[in-house]
Amino acid sequence: MKALGLGLLAAITVSQAATAQGRALCADRPGKAAPACIVDVGRLQIETGLADGSRLDRDGERIDTLALGGLELRTGLTRRSEVELGWTAYSRVDDRTSGVTARTRGVGDLFIGARTALTDPDKDGPQVALQPFVTAPTATHGQGAGGWEGGVIAPVSLPLSGGLSLGLSPQLAVKRDAAGGGTHLDGSGAVALSRGFGPLSVALELWGEIDGQPGGSVSRASADAAVAWIPASRPDLQVDVGMNLGLKRDTPGRELYAGIVRRF
Repeated sequence: MKALGLGLLAAITVSQAATAQGRALCADRPGKAAPACIVDVGRLQIETGLADGSRLDRDGERIDTLALGGLELRTGLTRRSEVELGWTAYSRVDDRTSGVTARTRGVGDLFIGARTALTDPDKDGPQVALQPFVTAPTATHGQGAGGWEGGVIAPVSLPLSGGLSLGLSPQLAVKRDAAGGGTHLDGSGAVALSRGFGPLSVALELWGEIDGQPGGSVSRASADAAVAWIPASRPDLQVDVGMNLGLKRDTPGRELYAGIVRRF
């Protein structure tokens, strides 16, 4: 999904002092990777991608993608573990070639993940987690992977000097072949540098992927930036915006998105 990814800002929000209600708010969004933090036991966190639009221009072809209502639900199961569900309520893809546009509309695949902290989630210092996941083929034809996929993410958050934090998120997955009928390995990862400025957190991220398609590997990369705001009077609320700039031919040249997070 997508918009199911890191909070680029995860490392900095984890380092903030916990509120009287428990751990500090730490969201998967904005960004492409996953944070190492764990939601408190019994609490529900709803992360919504209000809008996410991108454009890919390649060899005379233009692909415009719009996603609305990207939803992720997270809840803590134990002090060190949580479960996540994600789904996109509406997706539209316009593929324009030689003046002819093919449009598809529908919903997305279902994401199911479980994150376990390998370090103590309530202590300062480096944080490491492990998150296996699968995606179920619930998407409208032409909108999803076309079959089951799965993989594992290993989020890492490292506090640095000067109020900076470093986030790493390597991922290895088994994905469906673009032509259908088989699967292949896909490796990706993100490196994020973030810093807090009062209620605001700002992050810069580099993301890359090697998609091992049987007809030849496809590489993608982007340079991303995001800002998140957690009001001092509303520690269970986050509003965020972000922009991604493609660095490789098969990556959307630009992507803009906005979302909101609410914890109950």
